[in-house]
Amino acid sequence: MFHSISDIFAGMIDHATIERILDTAEIVDVVSDFVTLRKRGVNMLGLCPFHNEKTPSFTVSPAKGIFKCFGCGKGGNSVNFIMEHENLTYPEALKWLAKKYSIDVVEEEESEEQKQLKDERESLMIVSGFAQKYFTRYLWEENEGRTIGLSYFRERSFRDDILKKFEVGFAPDGKTPFTDAAQKQGYKIDYLEKTGLTIKRDDWLRDRFAGRVIFPIHNLAGRVIAFGGRILKDDKTVAKYLNSPESEIYHKSKVLYGIYQAKREISKVDKCYLVEGYTDVLSMNQAGIENVASSSGTALTVEQIRMVRRFTPNITIIYDGDAAGIKASLRGIDLVLEEGMNVKVLLLPNGEDPDSFAKKMGASAFLDFIQKNETDFIRFKTQLLLNETENDPVAKAKLITDIIRSVAVIPESITRSVYIKECSRLLDVSEEVLYAEVRKQKWKQNEDFKKREERVKPVQAKPQIVETAVHKTDLSIVDIEFLRFLLKHCNRTIVMKDKETREEYEILVKDMMIGEIEADNLISENPLFRKIFDDVANNLENEEFDPWKHFVYHPSGDVSRLATDLLSDKYIESKRWTKAGAFTEKEEDILDVLIPRIISEYKLSKVKLMLSEIEKAIDEASAANDFDRVIHEQSVYMNLKRVEKELSKVLGQRTIN
Repeated sequence: MFHSISDIFAGMIDHATIERILDTAEIVDVVSDFVTLRKRGVNMLGLCPFHNEKTPSFTVSPAKGIFKCFGCGKGGNSVNFIMEHENLTYPEALKWLAKKYSIDVVEEEESEEQKQLKDERESLMIVSGFAQKYFTRYLWEENEGRTIGLSYFRERSFRDDILKKFEVGFAPDGKTPFTDAAQKQGYKIDYLEKTGLTIKRDDWLRDRFAGRVIFPIHNLAGRVIAFGGRILKDDKTVAKYLNSPESEIYHKSKVLYGIYQAKREISKVDKCYLVEGYTDVLSMNQAGIENVASSSGTALTVEQIRMVRRFTPNITIIYDGDAAGIKASLRGIDLVLEEGMNVKVLLLPNGEDPDSFAKKMGASAFLDFIQKNETDFIRFKTQLLLNETENDPVAKAKLITDIIRSVAVIPESITRSVYIKECSRLLDVSEEVLYAEVRKQKWKQNEDFKKREERVKPVQAKPQIVETAVHKTDLSIVDIEFLRFLLKHCNRTIVMKDKETREEYEILVKDMMIGEIEADNLISENPLFRKIFDDVANNLENEEFDPWKHFVYHPSGDVSRLATDLLSDKYIESKRWTKAGAFTEKEEDILDVLIPRIISEYKLSKVKLMLSEIEKAIDEASAANDFDRVIHEQSVYMNLKRVEKELSKVLGQRTIN
């Protein structure tokens, strides 16, 4: 009988294939698809994709094959990363990695129970994937698709390789040709409606994108989550562009069109160009500029900015409108500054957009134009608004407030001071006045933040590393340290002395730690502790047992996460250990001292717990006038107190709470 969803699904993939996937999936390669990593010593460092941070605390260890964020506490192996990032189950993450590395996965036929366990989110993903393939095939293979859809792209001079790179397509015209085809393939109308592919009103059905060229929208992992459709008919009564509605898998404020295709190039050149439309992205790619993404005509959001920031802190926003049309979007760019990004603005010549300009100029000339004409945002905003003030002192005062509001949101004080100096020159206002205004704005921002905090009453932030592991698992600090030593030094050999004969003998750490606890029957009742303890105990005779690989790649998310915490470099190690009075940083150098001490501390913690429970039992027996039980419990209590005294003596009277 399976015990978890992960076990049920993993049973569908044979063990040999799982091993091959785990051996092939390099943690740096996997994480780099989503996060820009930079070398830091033997490890790699980047901004965590699981929580908002401006100082990198997300560490990847190539040697150990694990990731760990010391900000939010998330960690694990390559499978855990994909599970967490893409919201997938264990077997789904294995399949994702298998696809990435072109590993064939042969599965058994799903049972009804397994089919029912597939969540709605995955069903929506599957429906979207089918729709993309349907629209793309229709564009290239059906007469209507070629004569209408493909002709449109050819008229705009798009090459076939670019169209295929972005998997564009065409939705057949008519009431429900796509919906009919999808239902014929077994896709439920419920999911077609939830993805927005089909519009349903009582018994009335309609294809949302009928007669439009289709631009599939991918998430960072490359899965299709939504669509944009452009109508080709000259019909003023319908929208020129139509996008998928919000759904379980698609939130437009969190998505950038083209980011999946651009992420590697963005990381490589350390810059992202942001444009407005789908065809802007295609044209710039065709011109050879691949580090480009689009907000699809919507104002920039914090989530979109943070998505870019994973790969680069540098953004250039390209506008094709006149200066007046840009003013509406200026507030959105303040968000970019607030996230600590370096943002520049490029205004294209009148009548040009990135699509037309890229085709006209080509990559080299376009890039040269960008480098010569892109303007720092603060300078751009100042010059833009300054033209409107003329000699009006009131208007100029408002302008200064507006500019300084943007400067005040910049988190780095040095960057703020540089901008203040520049604004002082451009606005002809003393730096002292501008600094005073910045302080006023920051005070206002802090007050606004406090008010929001009071309204929302947020939950207190999670404790760091050790506490996170302890609170999540209900393990004590002593349990945590015992497990860490057991996993980290499991197969090391230490030299010990027999207490009676004083003869030296060799013993494996795992044999000593497991044997001592089993002999005294002091195994923790915590199920997570017992799982790890029992797995090691059951493999004492297995010379090939690798606790690192066994637990870090364990199908149980709780086990894998805890093992990653225990084995991470930055997991807090004891700095109190000394040998012969000399401090040492390397635990492995003094395991003959540490292991017995860890065992004694663990035993003492369990004895103290038992003493506390017996005290309660004595009180209960006394209240019930059960004197026989009182005498029995007191006898056990006295024996345990002697054990406590001996253990405390071994530990130098050190007490463990």
